[in-house]
Amino acid sequence: MQGAWRCVCAVLVVAAVGCGGGTTGSGTGSDRRFLSLGTAPTGGAFFVVGSALAEVLNGVETEGWNVTPESTSGSQENIRRLDSGELDFALSNAAITYFGARGTEGWDRAYPVQSVMTLAPNVTIFLTPPDSGIRTIVDLKGQRVVVGPAGAGFEYFVRPLLAAHGVTYDDFTPLNATQSAAVDMLADGSAAAVLVGGAVPTASITQATASMDVFFVPYDPAAVESLVAEYVFYNPAIVPGGTYRGHAADFHGLDVGSMHLITSAAQDEELVYRVTGALYENRAQVVQRHAAGNAINPANVVRDTGTAFHAGAIRYYREIGIWPE
Repeated sequence: MQGAWRCVCAVLVVAAVGCGGGTTGSGTGSDRRFLSLGTAPTGGAFFVVGSALAEVLNGVETEGWNVTPESTSGSQENIRRLDSGELDFALSNAAITYFGARGTEGWDRAYPVQSVMTLAPNVTIFLTPPDSGIRTIVDLKGQRVVVGPAGAGFEYFVRPLLAAHGVTYDDFTPLNATQSAAVDMLADGSAAAVLVGGAVPTASITQATASMDVFFVPYDPAAVESLVAEYVFYNPAIVPGGTYRGHAADFHGLDVGSMHLITSAAQDEELVYRVTGALYENRAQVVQRHAAGNAINPANVVRDTGTAFHAGAIRYYREIGIWPE
């Protein structure tokens, strides 16, 4: 009888350990909770920032999280995989989320995703060789232009941006490539211009300016004004002079949709509450890994980009007194 009882106890212990992966708690091995965080391809800021967020969350010993940053094709894939349950959290461009959550502009339906915190501006810049003859966005007509990775959803903010300048995709040859590959295409002459960007500084732009001379194609101020007036996710943005080699003057760019951390609307409220608090309270550690962490501040994390916030995040922001009622 005693032998049978020992077997029952052993089974119960194993079962308890096996069930521990779905809980948060003390941080012991039996309390580990495995979470996935979708980012984007390497070369852009999403992968670096997402990895930084995961590293900081993994360091919160009282929670016992094991967060894995996953390289994906970007925002569009992340939104779909949050909905299917393949990801727990993800980074996305606020412009892409804006349309995805509404099921408009080509989305097959509305995807129930919500914001956890607004992060750094995604500042995009068209780069071109100084001798390309391209000096304005209108000059992109007739050229081969990289407009982002395939499947990432860049078209959701690029098409309106171009339209405001009187340009459409039909006016040039659009090419798809990751940001790192885009820089290589600019270097070998297979593209006349490339659109790259993200949180400042962006690895791909640093890579480009370090290895070659490039011209930053300016935005038309009137076009920027019209975009900001029409869409909540566009904002003017200045890249400080000296951020990139060879560019001593400030560049008046465009935030084409801030990076933000999102999750499924069905995600557990308590988990979102804890993740929000952990990132906000350890934001200095995020800054140590990427300057984008500076965006985790009282004024910015609750900034409206057109996507509803998750109840767990709102609860935390209300508790610390920064939620705009």
